[in-house]
Amino acid sequence: MHKFILTLLAATTFSSTLVLAQGVPAPGSAESLKKVMVIAHRGEHLKHPENTMPAFQAAIDAGADFFELDVRTTSDGKFVLMHDSKVDRTTNGTGEVHDLTFDQIRALDAGAKFSPAFAGTKVPTLDEAFDLARGKINVYVDTKHADPQQLVDTITHHDMQDHVVIYGNPFFLYEVHKINPALRVMPEAITSDICKFLVRGIQPKVLAYDVNDFKDDVIACAKQANAQIYVDRLGDADNPEAWQKAIDQGANGIQTNLPGELAEYLRAHNLATH
Repeated sequence: MHKFILTLLAATTFSSTLVLAQGVPAPGSAESLKKVMVIAHRGEHLKHPENTMPAFQAAIDAGADFFELDVRTTSDGKFVLMHDSKVDRTTNGTGEVHDLTFDQIRALDAGAKFSPAFAGTKVPTLDEAFDLARGKINVYVDTKHADPQQLVDTITHHDMQDHVVIYGNPFFLYEVHKINPALRVMPEAITSDICKFLVRGIQPKVLAYDVNDFKDDVIACAKQANAQIYVDRLGDADNPEAWQKAIDQGANGIQTNLPGELAEYLRAHNLATH
């Protein structure tokens, strides 16, 4: 970590302004500065199988500004979307994603375990998710296992540079930043000191928070850096009282399991982006 921090301190600074997706303000744009982004965790996954195309479409239909997805790489170098390192929980298969070929994963059923109504649903690719999102919604890319250059190339190929935030470990994000400083990397704030190092090194325009680091001193770091604040409000914290408290503390985006309900709440309080 010490070596990494020194590297960050020497890194060049960057800034980027995101343009609008069709009907959806991009993060950091003038249209979104006084509004709050709805981030659908793994898509709308309470009524649809997580990290699948039906869940992503439902997030769009619910009025979310982002759907969040998890990227992993198959044994033959393809990007597929799955939160867990293994396929066991969400599909009818077994094994580690990185040990299986794309064709093996594509042959799995990613919907039947959730509900018979979704039987036959496939594990999607990142390409498919970007094709669905483009012009409709932004994408929160949670990078579990991916090559930085390949990820940058995929984002660029789909012309999604202005409509993604990229989450991952700081070493990975630093590599992405070196390849394309204009891309919007989003490190976890973690602590006040680490947040300050990240700000000095790569000047992220957005910082991620969860329940553990969404504290006054760590939040102050983002505010001092004029960075957007995207915070998780999941599980027991996914309710109007917790949403409003996060907004009062400075949240610009909220990751939720209830995108439709959060969007409705924000509209009722004149905080929705659209």
